[in-house]
Amino acid sequence: MFARSLPTPTESSFLFGPRGVGKSTWIRERFPEARLYDLLDTGEVLRLSKDPQALFRELRMLPTGSWVVIDEVQKAPALLDQVHRLMEDHRLQFLLSGSSARKLRRGGSNLLAGRAITTSMFPLVSAEMEFDFDVQDVLVHGTLPMSVTRREKEPYLRSYAETYLDQEIRAEALTRDIGGFARFLEVAARQNGQTTNYSSIARDTGINRRTVQTHFEILVDTLVGFWLPAWKLKSSTKQVQQSKFYFFDSGVARALSGRLPYPPTQEELGPLMETWILHEVRAWLHYTGRHYPLHYWRNYDGTEADLLFETSEGWVAIEIKASDRWDKRYNRGLRRLRGELGADRTQCHGVYLGSQSALWDDVHVWPVMDFLQELWADRLLSGSSRLSG
Repeated sequence: MFARSLPTPTESSFLFGPRGVGKSTWIRERFPEARLYDLLDTGEVLRLSKDPQALFRELRMLPTGSWVVIDEVQKAPALLDQVHRLMEDHRLQFLLSGSSARKLRRGGSNLLAGRAITTSMFPLVSAEMEFDFDVQDVLVHGTLPMSVTRREKEPYLRSYAETYLDQEIRAEALTRDIGGFARFLEVAARQNGQTTNYSSIARDTGINRRTVQTHFEILVDTLVGFWLPAWKLKSSTKQVQQSKFYFFDSGVARALSGRLPYPPTQEELGPLMETWILHEVRAWLHYTGRHYPLHYWRNYDGTEADLLFETSEGWVAIEIKASDRWDKRYNRGLRRLRGELGADRTQCHGVYLGSQSALWDDVHVWPVMDFLQELWADRLLSGSSRLSG
C-alpha cells in the first residue's frame, strides 16, 4: 500500500527498527525469493538456539550470492557465528532484521566485523503517505502503518504498548521488575521531548536513579526512543547541556503515557509536534544517506532551537511550534545561532501549524506540510526552495 523510502540493500545488512514499522512486509516485498528464517516462531527459535550449526548445514549448498533473511535475529544471537562462516566461506548474502539491539550489543555477539552494514526503518513518513493525511491525527496517533490504516487507532496503540512490555521486556528478560518498568514508562512518556532529569523521574516512580538510567538504556536498545543531545556553542558557557529523550512515534508516546483517551492539551502538542518533525528529519537523513548528527540548542535565557545539524555546506537550525500563528519572538534562538555560526553558513527554518509561508528577515517560516514537501523533494539544502533568495 505504501511505497517505502528505504533503499533495497545490495550487500549483507542488519535492518533495525521498532516493532510494527513494517520490516517484515518490506522484506517480503523486496526479497520474495530469499530463504527465510522467522524467529518470531518460537519453535524455530528453540530449534536453532539448541543447534546453531543447523543453519550452516541447511544453507551451505545454496548458490554463491544467494540471499538469506533471518527475521528478529536478536532472539538467537549465536546464529551470527554461523552467518559469519556462510558469508566468508560460501559468499552468501544476509539480511538480518531485528526490533532490539540489546542482546546483540551487550551480549558479546559476533556482529560480523563490519561485513554487514547497518540500516534502519522508521514509521511511515509523509512522503510515503503521499502527503495525504490529517496533521492532527498524526500528532495524536502517530504513523505506525497499522495505526495509519486502521479506523480504530486507539485499541491498536494500547495493544502495542502492552505487547512491548510483554514481548520485548518480559519475554527477553530485560528487567526483573516489570511493574517498576511500567511506572517508569508512563513517567518517561509524559516527559517526552523534555530535558531529562534522572533524579526527578526516580522520585516520581519510586525506583533508584541508577535503575532509571538502565531503563532509558533499554528504551534506546529496543529502539522505542532516542537521545537528542544539546549543542554547546563555544563562545558561551550558560547553556542547557542535558539531553532530551524522544519516543520514536507520537502515538506510541501517548499510549505509554496513558493519555490516549483524552484530547491532547496545548502543553502536550508542542512535544508531539517536535517528535513528529524530528522523526521525519531523522528518516530523511537516513534514507538519503546523510548521516549528520542531530542536536538541539537552548540558552538559559530561554532562547532555543529545537533542531540543529551541520551539513557539508553549513548549518541548518529549525524551530517547531504547535501553533497556527507564527510570532516573531520564535525567531530569537534561530537568529542567535545564525549570528554565532555565521550568517552565510546557516539556514534557519520555522515550522508551524498555520497556513502561510513567509520570510521573516533571515528565517524561512513554513506551514508543516509545505516544510515536509520541501524536505522530501530535497530542496531545503539545495538552496532551491520556494522561499530561497
